[in-house]
Amino acid sequence: MRTLILLASLLLPLQAQIVRENIEWLDVWMPDTNVHALPRVLLIGDSITRGYGKQVEALLKDKAYVARLATSKSLGDPALLDQVSLVLKEQAFDVIHFNNGMHGDGYSEEAYAAALPELLATLRRLAPKARIVWATTTDVRVKEHLDQVAPKTGRMIKRNELAAAFAKQEGLPVDDLFEVIKDHPDYHVPDGVHFNAKGYEALAAQVAAAVAKVLP
Repeated sequence: MRTLILLASLLLPLQAQIVRENIEWLDVWMPDTNVHALPRVLLIGDSITRGYGKQVEALLKDKAYVARLATSKSLGDPALLDQVSLVLKEQAFDVIHFNNGMHGDGYSEEAYAAALPELLATLRRLAPKARIVWATTTDVRVKEHLDQVAPKTGRMIKRNELAAAFAKQEGLPVDDLFEVIKDHPDYHVPDGVHFNAKGYEALAAQVAAAVAKVLP
């Protein structure tokens, strides 16, 4: 009994570090699971990845099968690793295009960066043949005032810098989605976070090009 109490006391600080949003969600799309003529690509990200995912799939038609894993989970939350592991155990992927950063406001940028090594280790362990591309997180505009950059963008820039430095250290190519949209408030919808058709078209073209460069 004393041992159980001691273990519980040790786990409490770890559990207290897990920050969850009021609404959590997971969206997985895995087409062409029973055919194997083309390379298989996995796009990992959030609702923005979900927004451009189908267009990337169309742009890479006849070149690759494109799946996606979109989630509200952030680096720093161990559940993200569980979700990624679930999908990687379903299929073998040749390319993984990964973005994360918009969610997880409750985690500091330092905590965010500290979770990168374990994530990469999980990707490499469960998809040992996959070529991994890191994608930067897009900016945020003030709701209903898209000409103004929201304060949260500063956090996205810091996370992007930390992730890019880690990617360079690990020899991973970086797909700079932030650069694609940072000067285009016209790409955003009124919420300041998501994108209109023109914005998603630009992001999809960028992602498809980045993936095409590393297709086997």
